Amino acid sequence: MTTEAVASSAPPGGDHHHDSGHHGPEFLAHHFDTPVQQFDAAKLGMWLFLAQEVLFFSGLFVAYAVFRNWYPAAFSVGSHLLDWRMGALNTVVLLLSSFTAAMAVRSSQQGNQKQTSTYLIITIVCAFAFMVVKYFEYSHKIHVGILPGSLWNPTAEGLEEVKAAAATSYVGEGLPYHIRTFFGIYFVMTGLHGIHVLVGIGVFIWILKRNMRGEFTREHFTAVDISALYWHLVDLIWIYLFPLLYLID
Repeated sequence: MTTEAVASSAPPGGDHHHDSGHHGPEFLAHHFDTPVQQFDAAKLGMWLFLAQEVLFFSGLFVAYAVFRNWYPAAFSVGSHLLDWRMGALNTVVLLLSSFTAAMAVRSSQQGNQKQTSTYLIITIVCAFAFMVVKYFEYSHKIHVGILPGSLWNPTAEGLEEVKAAAATSYVGEGLPYHIRTFFGIYFVMTGLHGIHVLVGIGVFIWILKRNMRGEFTREHFTAVDISALYWHLVDLIWIYLFPLLYLID
């Protein structure tokens, strides 16, 4: 059979396995059969990612528990050197942002583009507010030299803060050497959490731009949903960091 004969015997449009035409809604990726399948796959992928994140932070929480058990006095003094008011403020800010992220998902499910944008903007503003508070916390610790490990070099002001904290929580001569270990844990855990907040800001800005272009509808809101799911984990991690670092004496 000639090439021309084969071509003439093929069904109109060619072999459906090689058809480059779109097979569903515009938002449906070519490797999915239905929007539901695409949504379920995205949601499963995000849950697997979040499970990995939980394992990642679990190692840090175990390190915290071990070092706190070894150096309870130093961790008690270190905790008193943190401003619980700033930690509480950031807790409130993140809880609010988690609520607005959830409301953004609800609005996108209802096809309310304007309301979705409003909730996304509030979430982004709250995330920036969180980072601003962390900036003031970090900058003060750097200014007075209360830093981890070999970077520990308190100024006169910093040394007075350490002595004041030790006077309320430490019974013994001198100052606990491993306060610097506490701040090693503090900067690593809150720093990595802060990186996750920055990633969340970038993701929500991207989602906001897409929403303003009208990409999300009642039928297609997957990106908003899984972004909010990521943000809830960021919020949840802080809910544990706040009492462990700022409140437990």
